Amino acid sequence: MKHVLFSTLAAAALAGCAAMSQESASTQAGAPKEMKVAFDITDGNPQALITKLTVIDLTRKQLIESGVTPKMVLAFRGDASYFTQTNLGAIKEADRADALQIAAKLRELSKANGVETLEQCNVPLASRKLKPADLMQEVKLVPNGWISLVHYQEKGYSYIVP
Repeated sequence: MKHVLFSTLAAAALAGCAAMSQESASTQAGAPKEMKVAFDITDGNPQALITKLTVIDLTRKQLIESGVTPKMVLAFRGDASYFTQTNLGAIKEADRADALQIAAKLRELSKANGVETLEQCNVPLASRKLKPADLMQEVKLVPNGWISLVHYQEKGYSYIVP
């Protein structure tokens, strides 16, 4: 019940933010033609992660609808690393259905217009007993997610922690 309430509240809050960003992007004079965004995703709560990925996708769609070309990077670190894997052995039995839903959303996002790349930081894998070989094929392994995120910021990407 606690997770459902959290997910519902998070979805409502994030959807409101996404709606406001679409409105501001499309109504401001001299609105940008392109938005570069690097999302730093670390959440290990699968229901919260599903909500965040759904709102990231909503934001992508709203930008496109408003005439702005999104260029999005989704960078996974920390406990979110469990959900970029093909081997569900490290995920609690109760969370495996959600993990499959997350994997489907990641596959969808990897092919979506405006999503540049999905990246997984190598640093947290060993301490969580996760193997680089078990990484989803849609997700690129990078040596250090923080370094990668800094490079994106140097290229003009806005850094967002959803």
